[in-house]
Amino acid sequence: MSENVVHLHKNPEPTTEAATVTALTVVPDAAPAKPLPLWVRSGRAVRTAATHETTRTTARAVARHGLYTVNGGRIVARRAWDGKTGARYERMLRAAEAAGNFEVAEEWEDRLQRFREARHRRRMDLLHSPVDAAKGVAVGAGMSVGVLVALGIVMAINNHDIGDVITPLAAVIDFIGLLIRIVQIVWGPALTIGPILALLALWTVGSKQQAAPAWALPDNIRSDEGEPITPSIVVKALRDLGVPALRNAIKEMGDAGAGMLGPIRIAGCGVEVDVTLPSGVSTIEVQNRRRKLAENLTRHEHEVFITIPQAARTVRLWVADSGALDEPIGPSPLVTDDTMTADYSKGRAPWGQDLRGDAAALSLYQRHLLITGLSNQGKTVALRSLALWLALDKSVQFLMGDLKGVGDWAMFDGLATTLIQGPTDEHVIQVTEMVEGAVDEMNRRIQAPPGTVFPPLIVLVDEAQVAFMCPLKDEDKRPYGGAKANSRYFMAVRKLHNQGRAVNVLMWQGTQDPTDQNLPKLVREGAHTRASLALGTESQARMALGDKAVDGGAAPNLLRPGLDRGTLVVASDGVAIPAGQSSLTVRTHYIDDDAATAITDRAKAMRDGVTTLTVIERGEERDPLADIFSVLGDRPRVLTQDILKRLAMLNEGAYGDWSFVDLKRVLDGTGAEPYKSDGRMSVARDRVARALANRPEDDSASASE
Repeated sequence: MSENVVHLHKNPEPTTEAATVTALTVVPDAAPAKPLPLWVRSGRAVRTAATHETTRTTARAVARHGLYTVNGGRIVARRAWDGKTGARYERMLRAAEAAGNFEVAEEWEDRLQRFREARHRRRMDLLHSPVDAAKGVAVGAGMSVGVLVALGIVMAINNHDIGDVITPLAAVIDFIGLLIRIVQIVWGPALTIGPILALLALWTVGSKQQAAPAWALPDNIRSDEGEPITPSIVVKALRDLGVPALRNAIKEMGDAGAGMLGPIRIAGCGVEVDVTLPSGVSTIEVQNRRRKLAENLTRHEHEVFITIPQAARTVRLWVADSGALDEPIGPSPLVTDDTMTADYSKGRAPWGQDLRGDAAALSLYQRHLLITGLSNQGKTVALRSLALWLALDKSVQFLMGDLKGVGDWAMFDGLATTLIQGPTDEHVIQVTEMVEGAVDEMNRRIQAPPGTVFPPLIVLVDEAQVAFMCPLKDEDKRPYGGAKANSRYFMAVRKLHNQGRAVNVLMWQGTQDPTDQNLPKLVREGAHTRASLALGTESQARMALGDKAVDGGAAPNLLRPGLDRGTLVVASDGVAIPAGQSSLTVRTHYIDDDAATAITDRAKAMRDGVTTLTVIERGEERDPLADIFSVLGDRPRVLTQDILKRLAMLNEGAYGDWSFVDLKRVLDGTGAEPYKSDGRMSVARDRVARALANRPEDDSASASE
């Protein structure tokens, strides 16, 4: 009879008061679980033991030390074979032939011939050596016996004992007998210990060479830090790259495949080596296997860069020290050197460091600029650092449009002539009219007398893709965005690209996630300096940098979003690029907002004061006297030529055609007439302020014609 168990439970639906009390119910107990079969439990135990970390560590240790001994024997045998034969010379000969270096091949062939002649002489000498050895032994034995007998005679004469004649000879015979007995005693153990010592020697050779697979090596050797780059490691990495022609050529060269390699040079936080590929192997085959090559070199993909130098059939490998690219670079000289100034025409902006650790400085002279990349990769900071350096040249003027509008460029208020900040369509209209105003200024400069020198005017638009994608149209049905012949922003940028550099009117743009729609082909190809941070695809890389740079090894699409923030690939003749390369990878300096504000404060101190316009006014009635006062800024007096330029920038439609006569017409009779100061016509700020204050209330300013 099965046992019963008493369970306590509540009635889920009590119907009476008594039903609410706890009831006792007797239910039969569940049957006990059936034990698992013995073979199942044994299998689980075996699997647990086999996968245990101790078991795995022990298995690796056994395999490692066994392979050390086996491979150590192979290494010793190979060395012995190389020492006895001409195999080493033959390998070097084949390596030189594969590399196309026939002069070196002839030299190795001569060495091989000399080695064979010397070996032949040694073998011929061995034919006569037994007879010569026998004669030498006989002569030596006879002389030794004679010496011993003579010594015995001397002893016999001295001791007056004839028996001493053979005493020396007997002593030698006894010594030889002792040696024989020692050999008899040691011979047995030596036969046992000798093989053990030989295996130990082979194990020592194998362990020093780490002659075992990576999975069998101890954890401290199988680390993620990467191995030092040596010729043998590079050759093995190339051999295992999966290119049949390359693998077969290296096999024919044997261990001398290092003949493909140039010198391994220290290059910044890594090393650099040129590899001359064998005939039948294309450089593109190596470039397309960058990830596999990096893994073969025990590196991450972003730690290996492949470029094409000038030499034919050659790739240049730059391999970073493991983890070095994740370390930050130092601060910008703009931050550390408070006395730094800029020179637009002759200077170079300190932008960062290249992969070799050398300073990467960019010339901005008469070069349109385009920087692109994915969102939040450091595009604005990289673009802003160039503008910050150039602001330290007091002759440079800025027109700025920030179509993100989060304050990244706010520190240029009081430094830029125009600063528009905001992401809306209205801001796009403002930026478009700003760029069109720069086109008018460019045309004015072009029409100036030959030889006229103009101050540089930088037209900078950040997040320019917002302008290209704007759907609005003006009253004439002309779109602000797009890439058509009547698209206002597109055509204004194209006009600046076509003729602006000749009169120092330059277009700088920053965009993100480039496509043919938000970054038209004609616009991106109009930039002299093109730089890209991390991108998603190779097609985007080609849009950003051009086909030539990408075909030459530029790969911003292989940068790691987030991890490589601030690292960009630049294609420009304004930066020093190694011979044969088409681009340079630069790790840019990070300048935060506070440091940027401090730099712009220094730039403002170098100027007499700039009135920054935050809105481009269109079509309304103007008050010329008030506008003149607004463009005077904080300076006590301003040249009339500068006033005309500032008025044109304030409102091209109202003041673009003004001359000195128009300015004098407005100021005559106000007490603020232009006067000569140091031989140049100027206007005093306090006089204009007094004229405005004393002007009758109903004396409204006439609208500009």
